[in-house]
Amino acid sequence: MGDILARNLTATGRPAILPALPRLPGAPGPRTVNAPANAPVTTPPSARPSAPPDARLDLARRWLSGELGFGDYTLAPASSDASFRRYFRVTRDGESLILMDAPPEREDSRPFVELAARLAAAGVTVPRVLATDLARGLLLVTDLGSTHYLAALTGGESPQRLYGDALEALLRMQTAVPTRGLPAYDEGLLRRELGVFREWYLGRHLGVTLTPDQARGLAAAEDALVGGALEQPRAFVHRDYHSRNLMLLAEGNPGVLDFQGALVGPVTYDLVSLLRDCYVAWDTDFVRETALGYGRRLEAAGVIPRTDPEVFLRWLDLTGAQRHLKAAGIFARLHHRDGKPHYLADIPRTLGYVREVAGRRAELGGLGELLEQVGA
Repeated sequence: MGDILARNLTATGRPAILPALPRLPGAPGPRTVNAPANAPVTTPPSARPSAPPDARLDLARRWLSGELGFGDYTLAPASSDASFRRYFRVTRDGESLILMDAPPEREDSRPFVELAARLAAAGVTVPRVLATDLARGLLLVTDLGSTHYLAALTGGESPQRLYGDALEALLRMQTAVPTRGLPAYDEGLLRRELGVFREWYLGRHLGVTLTPDQARGLAAAEDALVGGALEQPRAFVHRDYHSRNLMLLAEGNPGVLDFQGALVGPVTYDLVSLLRDCYVAWDTDFVRETALGYGRRLEAAGVIPRTDPEVFLRWLDLTGAQRHLKAAGIFARLHHRDGKPHYLADIPRTLGYVREVAGRRAELGGLGELLEQVGA
């Protein structure tokens, strides 16, 4: 693995950047604190806003100061993601925590709370939920730091250690995390995700109207992608297991984020999400060798039966192509609907994976021709 990874690095060591769930029996629940609607705002001086009024940020300050009893503290943006959630770093008395702001009319935070308990019980490092006001979409969780895998890789961290740890955590999720109550990654969802590519990338972003031949070719490819996903053994699916959702930690590496959308679905989904990452690219030899090695571990753990390596690689290809078409559609939607244009830069790499797979999988031939014809 090390030799193959080394070939993917530049001289400086940098990669080529191309319904509510049931609680586990006995799992401790977080502290729940709901702020009264008429609670006064008692923001300490160090936490007073200097930016234009922000109603939800004001609500969060009220919760911290009034309901959780925080005294002098600082509150600063930590990150945002491709959803409506925002994250703020809360610092007081030398301690750093994360406040999650998830507007309840847009985001349901209950899966995050329940899944955090499941993952932690399985030995996966995730943020620990300290307090919640689910009715208002506020959570206080432990801070896993500010260095995600993508930044660590571009900063020269050892890819051997990072990917080895990520695969260990993935195996733990697929062997030890209970999946009861999780939604299924079924045909309807798979096709709705492919519809995001049609609507937002082809239609809205490129302004393409498909010819009858193109429509037939795309439909045949979609049938193949859905069939490839549904024929695989089922396992826990994180759904966004990639370099921006894995945090570099000194102990318990990696810290795993953004797991609230977990499902039961194709066993290769998270593997291909990690190895054919929309944000960092590795060469074909590395992906093949690592995927087959992980497949053997799944066999040994009893997650999948003994499987022909070429069948496993086909699953990986088809699952990855479905994911990458969805991702390209989401990136376009983030730009056109949500005003987040920076994701557009990741579309060429993302669709590059699809073109590569279409070139070696005959059932995706129509998809490959379509991408070439529209200049994608």
